[in-house]
Parts: sequence; C-alpha cells; structure tokens
Amino acid sequence: MKHQIPIDPEARADGDIAGHLHIVAPDIAYQLLAMVNVIYLGDPGAGDRGWILIDAGILGAGPAIAHAAEERFGAGSRPAAILLTHGHFDHVGALALLAARWDAPIFAHELEHPYLNGTTSYPAPDPTVGGGLMSMLSRFYPRGPIDVSARLNRLVPDALPFLPDWTWIHTPGHSPGHISLWRPEDRTLIAGDAFITTNQESAYAVLVQKPEIHGPPMYYTPDWTRARASVEALAALEPDRVIAGHGPAMQGPALRAALHRLASEFDDVAVPKHGRYVGTAGHKATAVG
Repeated sequence: MKHQIPIDPEARADGDIAGHLHIVAPDIAYQLLAMVNVIYLGDPGAGDRGWILIDAGILGAGPAIAHAAEERFGAGSRPAAILLTHGHFDHVGALALLAARWDAPIFAHELEHPYLNGTTSYPAPDPTVGGGLMSMLSRFYPRGPIDVSARLNRLVPDALPFLPDWTWIHTPGHSPGHISLWRPEDRTLIAGDAFITTNQESAYAVLVQKPEIHGPPMYYTPDWTRARASVEALAALEPDRVIAGHGPAMQGPALRAALHRLASEFDDVAVPKHGRYVGTAGHKATAVG
C-alpha cells in the first residue's frame, strides 16, 4: 500500500524567507517549529491587534512565535485573536502562554471545546500505523485536555472574527471540530491537518520536508470516513495555494492534481490497512483496542 502522492518540488509556494518566516503571500506567512507549522495572517507592520495567529505550535514554542510576530508586525504587536484549526498537542503547545501574554481571545469550533476547556482528552493515538518513528512515539504524545476556557470562544457559521475575506469549513475526521480556512478571492486554503504535504509518520521526512500529499497523520486520526469526506470537499474547491499544518506550502496545477488524486484514491493512499480506528464497514471510527 502506498501512503503518499509525490508533488513536483517546483510547486512549492514558500520560496521567500523573511527572518524566521516563510512568505506565501503579502499577508500570509508561516513558521515551521520542529514538527508543525504556525501561520501568521496580516500585512507586515500591521501593528497591535492587526493580525491573526493560526495555531500555536508545540510546547515551548511560545518565545519563537512571539519573536517572529514582532519581526513581522512590529514590537509589542499582539494578535486580534488566536484561531485554532484543532486542539491536538502540536497545535496548542504554546496556546495558554501566548493567549495570556497577549490577552488574546481564542476561537475554535465548538466540537473542539471539550479538549480546550479541561473536560475531555482526545482518543488514544495508534502507534501501530504509518510505520515511522513519529508514529511509534505517538503513544507518548499528550492528549490533553488543556484548559483555556477563560479566553475560549465558539466560531459562528459563515464568519471568521477579524477576517472578512476568509471563511471556515468544518473538516472533521482528524478531530471532531477540525476546521480549514478558505479565501475565495485568491483560492488560498489553510488545510490544518485535514491533509498534509509531508510524510508526518516519518521523522526523516519531517526533518527534510519533502513535498508529498498525504491524508491526515495516521496515528492521530480516529474517523476515516469523515476524513475522506473532508479531503473530497477541499479538493472540490480547486485551491491554487495550500498551507497545511505539516509540510511545505504548495501551489498550482501540480498541487491540485495531487489533491484530486488523494481524494479519489483516499482509501488506498491515506487509510491504514489495519489499525485501532479502522473498521470493517466504511472505516468507521470505532476503537478496537
């Protein structure tokens, strides 16, 4: 079984680097922090409350995120909000620290709130799938919950706070309240972990960031039926540019072709042959171990 779809390296959309950031568009930059991307939306020099942070990286990433934000937006610049694609440990590691430092509201889909308000832990990861070191280590990854309820807000349909040109799309599967962000005017997609652009199961691939289209990280995806539907919905948007939670930003026809192939071959490419969350009927998210 194959688990990746190669993309022409020429389709990378992250060629320009400013300070610690990859520049994808004049108002979009991202930062790779060990194993995960955080994204900065806003024009350079936007100043205090003039920008948005998407996700909050791994534990200990707070100083690096704050430093990059000051480089891009100006000294003392705080975001208008922190927006989460979902609440897994590698996307919220510095969330509590940064939200307190910046006195910033946090927005997430209401189905993610139990993992962010101290109520519920995520399902156990499955270290048996994917075949790489990152998968093997997943048994040790934090499952939460964390508690940022004092600053936590619910996303409302058909709107994104402080981002009038963007919409959010519910893309569950990797987590119940996972969202992706879409800007129609330039067909830019922030995919989170609905699909990714490197082999996140492999430590070597994470290190070198070889561009490949993959489904969501196998070891942390409990609902493959919904994950497939989410990829199909995102492929139907025909994005011209994608920034995922893991892997380099990609763009153009090669990206779209690879994404359509992922959608059409999802069961062969993305879904493990066996695993804790792989059922016998439609890959339903029923734990079997």
